[in-house]
Amino acid sequence: MAPIKAIVLALLAITPVAFSQSSYGGSSCSATLTASYAAPSVASGYTAMLVAQNLTKPRGIKFDSAGNLLVVEQNVGISVLTPNSGDCPGFSSRKRIITDSTLNHGIEVKHNSSGDWLLASSTEAVYLWNYSPSSQSNTSAPQTIVSNMTGTDHTTRTLLLTQKAEGFLVVTRGSLENLDATAADESTGVSQVKAFEISDTISSPYKYDTDGILLGWGLRNEVGVDEDPVTGNIYGVENSADQITRDGQDIHENNPGEELNFLGNLNNDSVTVSGDRNYGYPSCLAAWSPGDIPNFNGSVGTQFAIDFPNGTNATDASCAQHTAPRLTFQAHMAPLDILFNPSGTAAWITFHGSWNRDVPSGYKLSVVKFANGEPTEPSTTTTSLLDIVTNQNNSACPNGCFRPVGLAWDSQGRLFMSSDSTGEIYAIYPSDGSPASTVGSNSSTSLPNATTPATSSSPTSSTSPSASSTTSAATSSVATSTAAEVLPCEEEPPAYTIPLQAAIHHLPKPSRHPIIHNDRD
Repeated sequence: MAPIKAIVLALLAITPVAFSQSSYGGSSCSATLTASYAAPSVASGYTAMLVAQNLTKPRGIKFDSAGNLLVVEQNVGISVLTPNSGDCPGFSSRKRIITDSTLNHGIEVKHNSSGDWLLASSTEAVYLWNYSPSSQSNTSAPQTIVSNMTGTDHTTRTLLLTQKAEGFLVVTRGSLENLDATAADESTGVSQVKAFEISDTISSPYKYDTDGILLGWGLRNEVGVDEDPVTGNIYGVENSADQITRDGQDIHENNPGEELNFLGNLNNDSVTVSGDRNYGYPSCLAAWSPGDIPNFNGSVGTQFAIDFPNGTNATDASCAQHTAPRLTFQAHMAPLDILFNPSGTAAWITFHGSWNRDVPSGYKLSVVKFANGEPTEPSTTTTSLLDIVTNQNNSACPNGCFRPVGLAWDSQGRLFMSSDSTGEIYAIYPSDGSPASTVGSNSSTSLPNATTPATSSSPTSSTSPSASSTTSAATSSVATSTAAEVLPCEEEPPAYTIPLQAAIHHLPKPSRHPIIHNDRD
């Protein structure tokens, strides 16, 4: 390691981190930390408490089996935050357990009887360590388990360990540029979501472009991905394209929409997916404001052909043969994570916020209602989102507001959320002290006073919670940091039934051997 780089990382490892030290009983918890920006607006019935500060661009977060919060600090490494001894959300200390400047977003933890695993990703690869929650330390050198993912522009690789179909690791990979022609070639592995089998034995290592189970391609940048815990259905949230035109007309302000995509089910060999597992990118995108698209007769969520720089033969008719999103969201909000509650009745989604709209959008935490493995709202709706935590004034963004990224449940059912731009962690829970993880269930406390964003015939705006909403427990002054930008960017297609084994058709699996715990690949 270069001497200067080593000094910088050493200084980062000893930088003091501020933690909340409060004691729990729902509304009896009081915040000890304050934010430098206007406190977020929170839907009536909820509390958003600031519980950690001074982290370096916190991205993916995950609780281990001992209740410690593991945090990817982008381009620094992985830290573990020790929870308070009381019942209130908060942390007493931070410990850097892995120093690696290539780690930038993805993280997972697997509890095994023979020892836990910690997984994290760089732009190029997915790594696995043996991990001890009790000592808060990795107990092995990293092993590379997935490689061949190098790319530019969209460089995060989100990780998901499935539970219904145990033993699979889902890995997402985005495009190399805004409109990337290589994504139109399935063999490149670009703009795809794949699953890889991991168990007590593992390949050495999988190659992303040629191995694995293909869940979807033509997906520009599917940063967030999660599994419905009841049905095993896998959903992703898509950051769609920027600066697009149609018939020579600039339509980028309100199109294309961001997407919620159904990616199939690894627990069922006969999963029905509408379309052909090609989700359309780079030449076909989803409409958010159909009236702004020239020569277009579709509705919200309908895929339309764009002016592609290198030229394609795509038409609206050919786009209709691809897999359309299950829901479409306002353009450029940049969804970065999706997390289901344990009953599968609500999916929480972070929207990092736009850079490509005259009127900023996103910068919020919202909920989508689910039932029986799919959203309760139709695919043409513009009102599927229920806003829970928002910024008071998006015009202060991106530098003067929180920008949500990662989500994780703790053992008490409270939701934790990272904000990379401000170096913070929030805890979100109903003000009566009930678990946030039950929100969206059939309980009487479901989604108290959450706000539906305002829409019109040409949907362009989103509202903060109503005047009855409260501000959060974060109120006044700590310095913020600047985060690296993450670019968000009518004919019914035939049902397409794809057996699990058929999805592997051209993806040969390497021979297997036992995991080597102490050697670096």
